[in-house]
Amino acid sequence: MPSRIAGTARRTLLVDVIVRFFVLSAILFLSACAHPKPAAVNFPAPPPPAESTEPNESSPAANVPPSKTAPQPREPKANEEANAEADLAEPTVPPNARPVATETGLASWYGPPYHNRRGSNGEIYNMHAMTAAHRTYPLGSIVRVTNTRTGATALVRITDRGPFIPGRVVDLSLAAAKKLDVWKPGVAQVKVELMQSAASPETPGKWAVQIGGFPHQPAATKLADHLKRRYHTAQVLCFASPAGDWWIRIRVLDDDHTRAQKLAAETQTPEGSVFLVRLD
Repeated sequence: MPSRIAGTARRTLLVDVIVRFFVLSAILFLSACAHPKPAAVNFPAPPPPAESTEPNESSPAANVPPSKTAPQPREPKANEEANAEADLAEPTVPPNARPVATETGLASWYGPPYHNRRGSNGEIYNMHAMTAAHRTYPLGSIVRVTNTRTGATALVRITDRGPFIPGRVVDLSLAAAKKLDVWKPGVAQVKVELMQSAASPETPGKWAVQIGGFPHQPAATKLADHLKRRYHTAQVLCFASPAGDWWIRIRVLDDDHTRAQKLAAETQTPEGSVFLVRLD
């Protein structure tokens, strides 16, 4: 009797295993049929999308400022050249403009080593522009310079201070010197007419005294120390010029014209000369 029960159990177990095997095989077969494996086919890459003026919000570039995503348009080369020509061009005044002041004296010119250095008005000096240096006319003024020997004339803008040589009234840029026939001789007798002032007559201006040039620093330093002891309220500065000589500049209290004029009149120096100069 027990052997019959054991045989029946073995047959039941065998049938159960066979049924499970067929059920599992059927499931695997149906799964394979429902999800066929795609064939490997090489397709060409799609063309790039057309550029859009609106950034895609899903793109990282959308969160980058415009200056980072695309360079700002450069000024056309023609405009750059036009601006450069305008900077070098001779200034103009109204046809009916009349001189505000007139003086005569020697004109000289300056180029290297002052070219590409900062001038008194804060601009970088360009010896190819129509500019000039004057000791007392307001910076930015326009003057008309006439060579009294040749009759050549030109308008220049005052951008710097000088010349600091007795008898000279204006220091021309190289471009102005060529137009006025001053370049080759180096100096020439001229008439200087203030045609357009950058400051009104009521503007008092800022004035100082400049002394030099000294060929050696010790002489300049010695005089500067003496002036510091004598004028306690004045600012005394000793400095070297690009040409290698030494200068002293004295700024009186409040940059007052009368004080500067008085100091210039009572100051004597064994070397160099004393000049009254306008700072603005």
